[in-house]
Amino acid sequence: MKNSPGKHSQFLEGEEENSHESVLIHVVPENKSRWNHIEDLDSFFSRVYFYHQQHGFVCMMLQEIFELLQFAFIVGFSTFLLQCVNYKILFRDEFTGNITSKITLSDVIESPGECVYSFSLTMWICLSVALFFWILRLISVIYHFFQYSEIRCFYQSALQIGDKDLENLTWHEVQQRVRKAQQEYQMCIHKAELTELDIYHRILRFKNYFVAMINKSILPLNFKAPLLGETLFLTRGLKYNIEFLLFWGPWAPFDNRWHLRDEYKIANQRRQLAKDLSKVIGYIGILNFLFAPLVLLWQLLYAFFNYAEIVKREPGSLGTRRWSLYGRLYLRHFNELDHELQARLSRAYRPATHYLSGFSSNMVAIFARNFAFLAGAILAVLVLLTVYDEDVITVEHVLTLMTVLGAIVAGCRVLIPEENIVWCPENLMETILTQVHYLPAEWKDKAHTHEVRLGLARLFQYKAVYLLEELISPIITPFLLYFVLRPKAQEIVDFLRQFTVEVIGVGDVCSFAQLDLHKHGQAKWHACVSQTSDETRNSFQESLPVENDLEAEDGKIELSLIHFALTNPEWRPPEAAEEFLTAIKSLIQNELIGNPLIQRSMLSQGRGIPSIIHSLARSYSLVPNTNEIMRSRNYSLIGRGIAKREGPLGPHVLIENSSVIGGYGFSYIVAEE
Repeated sequence: MKNSPGKHSQFLEGEEENSHESVLIHVVPENKSRWNHIEDLDSFFSRVYFYHQQHGFVCMMLQEIFELLQFAFIVGFSTFLLQCVNYKILFRDEFTGNITSKITLSDVIESPGECVYSFSLTMWICLSVALFFWILRLISVIYHFFQYSEIRCFYQSALQIGDKDLENLTWHEVQQRVRKAQQEYQMCIHKAELTELDIYHRILRFKNYFVAMINKSILPLNFKAPLLGETLFLTRGLKYNIEFLLFWGPWAPFDNRWHLRDEYKIANQRRQLAKDLSKVIGYIGILNFLFAPLVLLWQLLYAFFNYAEIVKREPGSLGTRRWSLYGRLYLRHFNELDHELQARLSRAYRPATHYLSGFSSNMVAIFARNFAFLAGAILAVLVLLTVYDEDVITVEHVLTLMTVLGAIVAGCRVLIPEENIVWCPENLMETILTQVHYLPAEWKDKAHTHEVRLGLARLFQYKAVYLLEELISPIITPFLLYFVLRPKAQEIVDFLRQFTVEVIGVGDVCSFAQLDLHKHGQAKWHACVSQTSDETRNSFQESLPVENDLEAEDGKIELSLIHFALTNPEWRPPEAAEEFLTAIKSLIQNELIGNPLIQRSMLSQGRGIPSIIHSLARSYSLVPNTNEIMRSRNYSLIGRGIAKREGPLGPHVLIENSSVIGGYGFSYIVAEE
């Protein structure tokens, strides 16, 4: 898209006053001036996206209000349990003259005066800190109320979308209306039109940096711990601290959301900047250490109130799995929105669960069966006695014993493998790979080994492990910041300088997010793809990348480009990217007719190039009549911005069924005739 100064002229700083006579001023109508020249488009577009994903103004504010009330409830209820309940009377360890054979609530609960009088100095300090943070949260909720009121007005007036219509519109459709609104309202005055990539850049500016730093192993999140061996550790608390240090904190390299400080772009200042950043990381690490007891207390209380009922009702719930925070960043494409990533990982959830559940220890299974038998037998007797006489449950510790036995039985069942299951690890790994796209090349033909199983388990962890990591995060995070992240300050400074580019109308962005194949592409990808028709190969080979330290790992640029092109079919990529996409289609067409050269080339690459393209071509044997595909192009929509076919259909491709490209569930792509 060509850059345009837009319809508006502005005075430059330092211009003389008499220069205004030669400047044409465009007066914006009053009803449009509200959306004209929005200074912080990053925050604005992020709120527009978040507004759509959270189903509108009412749902968003209800969620924020209940989170505010939840914070107050946890603090208040915890204080009540600690200070206002006489546990000696409750457990009959102490008796008074007013105590009868039956204990009442009034006997156990202290009066408000006695309760407050019993507060210790530590309790008053904790309550004061909690009140301070609650007031900050209240101010934030009020601020968000006005922010999202403005976004609601933008949806209704500029986009012509009411809250009731949000459930029936995908984000892609909302984005197209935002692009049309740019032409009318000139939200960005530096460009007459906004491309899809411009909008993604602003929403995902810092997330793209984070993904790139993990891809290039800049952030030390994968390390060897004593007794544990190789470990991946990234929690919400650690991620929050890293983002605060690098992106939006007062000492961050970015002086606002869209501009990297000028000194970070100068190579001869790198050492001084690294020293300054190292000091800041050290101070933040010390600050985390000082506040660790309070944060740990909050984590424990929140986890108890949030998970206690779930564990009691479903003891096996902590044995289910979830994609780890590190895994979500490692597997994320550049320029991939949250709902797009979630859809892709959700499709990989079931095969990943089946794959990991196939690994079982025979010794553990034997212990589990026998412990389940013993616990189940005792539990069955207690249940029968309770059915016969309900007074049995009032016997001391009987209810506790039944609860513990039930948890033991449920836990043992998780460790016992299913009997009627055929386990095909290589097939399951291929299925996982077609959705997640990024897995180490050394895993090829080793899906049956415990080393590969442990590697995937680090990305797809038990909920119990996730909960444990979050609980110990306040203790571990200060040490990781001070002793692990702080020494990497020089590499972080160099990374920001080398991989930051300025885009007109957008600001400073991570260069990987530009999807520049020549600068950041992997040569082995293009060596494979270039084995297509002579006409395509001659035009494509001119833009082949050269192997260097600037290339992204695991073919992330190529896969991100394919993903972005398919999810935004109206986007017009640069010439080199267009030739690459054309070569991909040509490759698949050659695979359709069984070209042995292409097959040998793909097989020789193995998982070095994830089997996305190979799976695409392999599934071509199921291609129906092209006319049937064209008749199916009208797809229905569901909420949360995800179409049932999960993506728009572009003019250059026809997409159907479910498989691999771009994480969007496409079984094959054929050129449209």
